[in-house]
Amino acid sequence: MSTKDWIEKDYYKTLGVSKDASADEIKKAFRKIARENHPDQHPGDDAAEKRFKEASEANSVLGDAAKRKEYDEARSLFGGGGFRFPRGGGAAGGAGGTNMEDLFRNASAGGLGDIFGDIFGQAAGAPRRSSGRVQRRGADVEGEVTIGFAEAVEGTTVSVQMVSEAACEACRGTGAKAGSVPEVCATCQGSGMQASAAGGVFQTSEPCRDCHGRGLIVTDPCDVCHGSGRAKSTRTMQVRIPAGVEDGQKIRIKGKGSPGENGGPAGDLYVLVHVRPHRIFGRSGHNLTITVPVTFPEAALGADIEVPTLQGGRVKLRIPAGTPNGRTFRVRGKGVAQANGAHGDLLASVEVQVPGKLDDRAIAALKEFADAVGPSDPRAGLFRG
Repeated sequence: MSTKDWIEKDYYKTLGVSKDASADEIKKAFRKIARENHPDQHPGDDAAEKRFKEASEANSVLGDAAKRKEYDEARSLFGGGGFRFPRGGGAAGGAGGTNMEDLFRNASAGGLGDIFGDIFGQAAGAPRRSSGRVQRRGADVEGEVTIGFAEAVEGTTVSVQMVSEAACEACRGTGAKAGSVPEVCATCQGSGMQASAAGGVFQTSEPCRDCHGRGLIVTDPCDVCHGSGRAKSTRTMQVRIPAGVEDGQKIRIKGKGSPGENGGPAGDLYVLVHVRPHRIFGRSGHNLTITVPVTFPEAALGADIEVPTLQGGRVKLRIPAGTPNGRTFRVRGKGVAQANGAHGDLLASVEVQVPGKLDDRAIAALKEFADAVGPSDPRAGLFRG
């Protein structure tokens, strides 16, 4: 809002008092309007909220003796939209007169803007302090879920029970016991803000220390929320867990935490995900891992074997002759789903099984095999260098 808009406003008319009204009359008039139009008493009523803000703005000027004096002088000087010189000068807007629009259009930085800035305790062009109540962002809420390994890989939707703060249902967020209403804070006159101790032209505002920014004082507190206007609320929400989530990962759902106060934004919901391990599958990034047992003849001679997939099907895997223990084979597209719709791979590592017990025939066959391949020392490399 420009300085011109402030000067053209009739704050006395807004509060319904005369220009020579006393400080007590101004205070009583504002309190009456605040009680009748406070947003806490009329949730969703835009007209009442607008009336409350206009009255708060008027009271912030007329309720301050120094600001009121400067406001009266400014309106006397610029009343009616035209500039009136104390001595001499032409008619407003006429020959020799100066129109207010021209003054604001042609005033350079540091000129009239500074003069009008003094009236309202701030420099012209600086953001005006809000006369409304302090908006507070709702608190963030955390929840935990445990899902299966396959659900983490492919994604799933789960129910999350959350305990957060919301407007007290017993008092509808006013903090006052049924049958009573909060009183307008005498310190901030219902605005929820008060000037800091800095003083001077460039004053700053901070939440009122008596009402903590609510603009209201509760004298007969609600039995449920004890005057805070907030209470614990338990609710269940359906949360989509994206494909590829990992154990211990936190998922943020914006705006699904505790509701804000006085029109402030809601907080966020953070869901901590725990993933149960799988009996045979493991995970490495977007790839799934599996250990596949093979017999010594299969590893030595080569074989075609079947390997299970997480999705429930089977894939064929060709083991070349002479495959060593621990060799890993890659099966394309059978791994973890990615955000772009693609899938990682399935990494199958072979594990050569050694029989725990051999009969006489098997022992004789192995000795014959050893004689056939000849002597060799696979550990010779361990002793070199």
